Amino acid sequence: MRIFKTFKTFMRIGAVAAAAITAGSMLGGCSSDALSGTVSTDGSTSMEKVIGTLGEAFEKENEGVTFTYNPTGSGSGIQAVLDGVCDIGLSSRKLKDEEKSEGLKETVLAYDGIAVIVNPENPVSDLSIEDVAKIYTGEITNWKDADGSDGEIVLIGREAGSGTRDGFESITGTSENCKYRQELTSTGDVITTVAGNPNAIGYASLASLKDNVKALNIDGVTPAENTVKDGSYKVQRPFILVTKEGTALSETAQKFFDFATSEDAAELISSAGVVAAK
Repeated sequence: MRIFKTFKTFMRIGAVAAAAITAGSMLGGCSSDALSGTVSTDGSTSMEKVIGTLGEAFEKENEGVTFTYNPTGSGSGIQAVLDGVCDIGLSSRKLKDEEKSEGLKETVLAYDGIAVIVNPENPVSDLSIEDVAKIYTGEITNWKDADGSDGEIVLIGREAGSGTRDGFESITGTSENCKYRQELTSTGDVITTVAGNPNAIGYASLASLKDNVKALNIDGVTPAENTVKDGSYKVQRPFILVTKEGTALSETAQKFFDFATSEDAAELISSAGVVAAK
């Protein structure tokens, strides 16, 4: 009888030990499946808000992952992918044919309006695309000729290679003809400069606007998420994720890419002020 009880006790201990080993194995399996590593992105300063929102959400869901964003401008981000110094490039313009010929691939993440902005003190509230073109090419040089107050128009724009500049000039038909007073290297710099000069005009990502500037209606249409989505606001461009054909992303970078371009990310993208492609 004593031997039987001892045997039963041994079996119970063995069962507990086996369960502990099994549980340990399961936890070990979960640990090995946990995502880790770094996702590096580089490029468009206009995409700062949307890419930051997506990166923060991805890090929150994957505690072992570090997400980085280098705001260098669209042209630099595209080059960074070619040079292999980042996982994913960010561009606020479509890729050019010569860039595609080098093996680059574009995936549309979202659509963003390019707002034409002035100082809040400026009485002008609406311009046609034609008037915007005349202002930026120097045909109209005083605000009084655009239904504003008497004052010389100060033209603020982005540097060569900027996706925002490329989109703005392409849509307004002003490529290579703009008479900029200042060419600045980030969306934030444009907004700050226009906010500080009552006679200034500039352009910036709709998603990045603050209360210190006023976005003009273009051809009677207010720049907003719904007007970008339905296409009635014409001054808009895509936000692009840039990768290289034949070069596989790391597991972590691919997981982020899949997450960012999924329908599940649409609400996050919308919360950043742009229109999700999906």
